[in-house]
Amino acid sequence: MTKTKTYQPPKVWKWKSGSGGRFAEINRPIAGPTHDKELPVGKHPLQLYSLATPNGVKVTVMLEELLALGKQGAEYDAHIINIMENEQFSSGFVAVNPNSKIPAMLDQSASPAVRIFESGAILVYLAEKFDAFLPTDSAARAECMSWLFWHVGSAPFLGGGFGHFYAYAPEKIEYCIDRYAMEVKRQLDVLNRNLADRQYLCGDEYTIADMGAYAWYGSLVINDLYNAQVFLDVSSYKNVSRWANEIEERPAVQRGKRVNRAWGPEEERVVERHSAADVDKTFNN
Repeated sequence: MTKTKTYQPPKVWKWKSGSGGRFAEINRPIAGPTHDKELPVGKHPLQLYSLATPNGVKVTVMLEELLALGKQGAEYDAHIINIMENEQFSSGFVAVNPNSKIPAMLDQSASPAVRIFESGAILVYLAEKFDAFLPTDSAARAECMSWLFWHVGSAPFLGGGFGHFYAYAPEKIEYCIDRYAMEVKRQLDVLNRNLADRQYLCGDEYTIADMGAYAWYGSLVINDLYNAQVFLDVSSYKNVSRWANEIEERPAVQRGKRVNRAWGPEEERVVERHSAADVDKTFNN
């Protein structure tokens, strides 16, 4: 049997353009814009530049939940950023998010407009701006922020770690898949144990912590993210499934999931959202 040669890292790593599987063309070791292009700007106070991936869904769900509460200042325009067309590297987008990742937001109700990037930061900004979905009691707020940042730190192991090596890497590497599958199952166990005696992550109150975690872990257990439900035995995490399904049933969540979605059944796509009517015409079908 021929022994596979062990990979030896070079003394100085150099980028091999085009390597890395399905998303190779959108990853690079440098920051900054690649081309000049201004971002579109709509009429509402909040301008969202995003895509209906889990990180984008967190924010559109939050916005739709705020509107469901009657917070009219939360009206927003949602402009799609096609990451496969490198639109996240335009000069306009980089000016809003120097990290070139979706989502990013401009709040035009302030002068000058306030930019907010990173999904967790946007959730906190909106919660504080509209005094909703973030407890004011110090202990409850600390619990909420802890779970919010738990998912912000944990989800990359699910997405960029497990998801990449299990679903998108150009070759299946047993060590990588095993390593990240183990971590994702540990995270699911963390959630499952916490939800054993709680309706939501922080107790009886639905918060931004739930919105953030649901976008990733709800998608995994309900919508078979990465086609990994069987592989990860997600059905065994009963409390996570119960929690995710309860959130999935919320009308604002169902609306938010459609915004900036350019794939799937046509009746579920709201590629851009500039008024409630844009979602209504698909939501009511």
